[in-house]
Amino acid sequence: MNVTLKVWRQKGPKAPGHFEAYTIEANPEMSFLEALDVINEGLVEKGEEPIAFEHDCREGICGSCGAVVDGRAQGPTERTALCQVHLRTFHEGQKITVEPFRAAAFPIIKDLVVDRSSLDRIIESGGYISVRAGSAPDANNLPIGKAEADYAFDVAACIGCGACVAACPNASAMLFTAAKVTHLGLVPQGQPERDHRVLQMVNTMDDQGFGYCTNHGECSAVCPKGIPQSAIAWLNRDYRRAALRGDDS
Repeated sequence: MNVTLKVWRQKGPKAPGHFEAYTIEANPEMSFLEALDVINEGLVEKGEEPIAFEHDCREGICGSCGAVVDGRAQGPTERTALCQVHLRTFHEGQKITVEPFRAAAFPIIKDLVVDRSSLDRIIESGGYISVRAGSAPDANNLPIGKAEADYAFDVAACIGCGACVAACPNASAMLFTAAKVTHLGLVPQGQPERDHRVLQMVNTMDDQGFGYCTNHGECSAVCPKGIPQSAIAWLNRDYRRAALRGDDS
């Protein structure tokens, strides 16, 4: 299979960037990241700088592989991280544009690599349970309904890849923050810090330079784990309630 990848190259945060085209012959069963590996092997053999891109698990779990492929964060396949996209998704001779996530809160480090530590700072501000929860109780003793447990599990699937931010016209991190706030706010262990958590995480999100949500819905459309828009509604309700109560933490 013959494809051409038009890849964004940028040596550093302050260096000017540009697109470079690389044409390769590859097995259609290769993953997209394997295609980048093939390009890099050729570049190294010629003594040129390989393309910098992030990856770790290559199983759609770690969320580090994100990039924008033909204008879509995480590539053309729904509910799939970029590392799980295969070349068979594209057609013979196709020219594919690959660029990093574009957001003020995600400054470019090099080529396709961006600094997503702003998401870590949102988590650090309250995305955890610090109260003593004790040992794991018997499953039948948990005071939580099945619907709530299922929804908490669904939103907890967020891998923090940042595709929602890259896809949002406002570069908002509302879906990411909502997923983290919601799954902790639904479980009994998360109740003591519920108000403090949502206020701190939303305020930190604003401080990190993310935009505001205006309900475009692009975030859920590109989310590799299918986090629903309803999580944002849940976050908004929780935030308003916490703001009215005041934070006594």
